[in-house]
Amino acid sequence: MSNKLCHINDLSDPGAMGFDTETPIFIVKKDSQVYGYINKCPHAGVNLEWQDHDFLNLDKTFIQCSVHGAIFSIESGSCIHGPCNGAGLIPVDLLVDKNGNISISLSDD
Repeated sequence: MSNKLCHINDLSDPGAMGFDTETPIFIVKKDSQVYGYINKCPHAGVNLEWQDHDFLNLDKTFIQCSVHGAIFSIESGSCIHGPCNGAGLIPVDLLVDKNGNISISLSDD
């Protein structure tokens, strides 16, 4: 079972978009690849975005927490600088279908 979020062309490259799902998540597109994470800083437990859909640093090379400025790898979600160094974002499994629709997997529990 899946839950459609958006179309891959709805995202800039690089770019990000947040979603108010049961557990808030966000997706990032970089080099035509998409990555999904739960929208929660591992240090402060707050949402990461500066404002709606604004999850990336100024040059759009990393995910950046709006509260303490922690820097995370787009590809792995690992914190590479800041108060949560060594921790990481919780990944979300994404599916991109042949039409470019991006979905998250939903458990059948």
